[in-house]
Amino acid sequence: MDRDRGTAGMDRSSDGTDRSLDGMDRRLLSMVHAYGDHPRVAATARALSRSGEHGALWLAAGLVGAAVDRERRGAWLRATALTATAHLASMGVKQIVRRPRPTHVTPLVRTAGRHSFPSSHATSAAAAAVAFGALGAPVAAPLAAAMCLSRLVVGVHYPTDVAAGAALGAAAAGLGARWIGVRHG
Repeated sequence: MDRDRGTAGMDRSSDGTDRSLDGMDRRLLSMVHAYGDHPRVAATARALSRSGEHGALWLAAGLVGAAVDRERRGAWLRATALTATAHLASMGVKQIVRRPRPTHVTPLVRTAGRHSFPSSHATSAAAAAVAFGALGAPVAAPLAAAMCLSRLVVGVHYPTDVAAGAALGAAAAGLGARWIGVRHG
């Protein structure tokens, strides 16, 4: 089965368009990746991709939160550890699934690995959005969304990679919310 070429579960319409999930994944990626032709969009997407490598942006944000919010230092450190754990989990899933990165678009950045599913950037971003959001960091969610979108703009993940990574990160942070020690509502 060649998932990268979109032949898995192929369903061609009368006009020859691949209507399978893989075909839709490829088309959506191509559409979003086209925004990378704009220099400012490409520069922003590259910066987000670089800062999110290995969850660095989120780990740094969590440590800053712990340093600034001394009363809840432990909660910030636990939220940061939860974000790092989610990131590591995504790396483990990548080694099991081993989906190749897209080849039908030219990537705007280099990647640390060959595997695409799930997006570890999306996993750590969503985990941080949930965990840091619970600590009152409202900027975490929009920044996480921008991080997820950047992976499509730079052409290194399919939309399903990003969606799965975001779901994994949000689930991990949600499951660990009690451990963080923040009361909701």
